[in-house]
Amino acid sequence: MTPQTGIFALGTPEHCYLEFDLVPGVAPEELVRAVAGLTEPLSTVGGVNLVVGFRPELWEQVAPGEGPADAAGFDEPIPGPGGFAMPATQHDAWVWVAGGNRSAVFDNARAVIDALRDVADVVGETTGWLYQHSRDLTGFVDGTENPSLLEAPGVVAVPAGPGAGSSVLLFQIWRHETRAWETLGVHGQERAMGRTKADDVEFPDDEKPPSAHIARTNIEVDGEELRIFRRNVAYGGVTDHGTAFVGFAQDRWRMHEMLRRMAGATDGIRDGLTHWTTPLSGAYYTVPAVEALAGFAPDDED
Repeated sequence: MTPQTGIFALGTPEHCYLEFDLVPGVAPEELVRAVAGLTEPLSTVGGVNLVVGFRPELWEQVAPGEGPADAAGFDEPIPGPGGFAMPATQHDAWVWVAGGNRSAVFDNARAVIDALRDVADVVGETTGWLYQHSRDLTGFVDGTENPSLLEAPGVVAVPAGPGAGSSVLLFQIWRHETRAWETLGVHGQERAMGRTKADDVEFPDDEKPPSAHIARTNIEVDGEELRIFRRNVAYGGVTDHGTAFVGFAQDRWRMHEMLRRMAGATDGIRDGLTHWTTPLSGAYYTVPAVEALAGFAPDDED
């Protein structure tokens, strides 16, 4: 079973993320069929990469056993100390359009909305773009721990058995408080992050504050680091901007544990970055394998 290829299409500078809710009275399978029907023409003729996902419970209802075993929606906020919370903003479907230029992404995102108009309402739209090639708006390299493209499919997708080739996606929007962040200076920013800014060197463990971002987000089980594959981009404009977090993994647990650690839900220590970035949304989606999704595509005669 094959993961959706757009997950690995690095280098695309323009992005649009659309979230949808099922129109009342429409069966979930109608939404899945409509989404499956638009992937092929857009990705091959429209000049863009397309990745699609569904609320885990919706996909499980339509295609039992064709998703990661622990996939579940982001239905409750994750609380932390000091009144901090990561919001839960789960929706029914997610479509990511990525391409080499803004016009192609814009036109094809409109085509997606038109194709789904009768079965789903657009409830969220985020436009993203690459910032300085590999850095986010904090100025640090983003995705340092990402696996290589050779390793990524083994991190992203269920390897075998039920749900093989499928993934869990975590989608969050984080607003940056850029002026406040810049008052820290490079030294303060590096301590909040846990690595150097210019050359991206991780601090030794004994020099890393317990609240450092790296210290909070590195998850190990029995000495093995549980990695995810990040495809984050910047979003917004000069006055209101931040990071669109787009993370894929073969199970939900590792990403939810990462969020709980960032929020301080496990030990009361919040990730340092959460004092200068604010989560505005949070949702999980099952990203089906290509073959599982193709099974719902309408026949040419339809």
